[in-house]
Amino acid sequence: MSVKIEASEGGMDHNVMLGIGLVGALVCIYLVYLNTLMSVEVFAFFGGIAAIIALWWGTDSIKNLCSYGLGTGVPSAGMIALGSGVVAMLFATKLAGISPLLVPVGCVVIAAILGAILGFISDKVLNMNIPVMTRMIAELTVVGSLTMLGFTAMVAGTFSFGDLITGATSVFGVEIASYASSVIGGCVLATIFMLGAIAIQHPFNACLGPNESWDRTQMCAIECGSLSMIVIAIMSLAFLSLSAVVISFVIAIILWGWSYSELIKLSKRDAFAWLDSQPIREVGGEQ
Repeated sequence: MSVKIEASEGGMDHNVMLGIGLVGALVCIYLVYLNTLMSVEVFAFFGGIAAIIALWWGTDSIKNLCSYGLGTGVPSAGMIALGSGVVAMLFATKLAGISPLLVPVGCVVIAAILGAILGFISDKVLNMNIPVMTRMIAELTVVGSLTMLGFTAMVAGTFSFGDLITGATSVFGVEIASYASSVIGGCVLATIFMLGAIAIQHPFNACLGPNESWDRTQMCAIECGSLSMIVIAIMSLAFLSLSAVVISFVIAIILWGWSYSELIKLSKRDAFAWLDSQPIREVGGEQ
């Protein structure tokens, strides 16, 4: 069995973060459905906020998993989270044929099952022998699916499969249906995948070390998610009205500006704390 090394002490209990992240992301994704109910597009930005909340939770999941010596496993965890998450997300969007309200919850259920299977294989079949492997891979798959669903809902203003594969293009001034002009057909999901993967794997990778602190790492997660949200807002210009895009962009800029300034403050705080610290001595080295 691998031995856990605490990356940082203090901070919020992981189970509390799980609850906040899961419920918060789901609520925000459901708020995107107001677009359908009210025949508008201005609520698309809630999808981006949902993704940021999920990324905030997922960053702590990665830290718990990689506290067992998986230094190079941080990028791998991010990729498996989004790679398996996109599969769960696409399956869940098909539930819109029954009821659109089933999509977010279905996304979580499918992702949890898929993640548990992948976690079990990683731990027992590949013999990684990490006690939290199955649970954390399951959590990260849910995080990845909610991130994909949130950013997709933000760029399209909806999370129904039929709307994600339907686009329109103009031919001699006449609009005709075009799969290639849709969110899925236009390969927008590939860009969303990378924006989500980088945002979930970077915070702990950037902040780990002997002076890693919980609040700085989590603030970095919010900053990375907000930065991805800015790009998603720009991408949504191809699918949403200008007013909806402007609202999403302004909110993303505000979130990024605030989180970046807070991250700099926390980084200066932690740097000052190590100003007069002595080098870390290696075992067996000079005394």
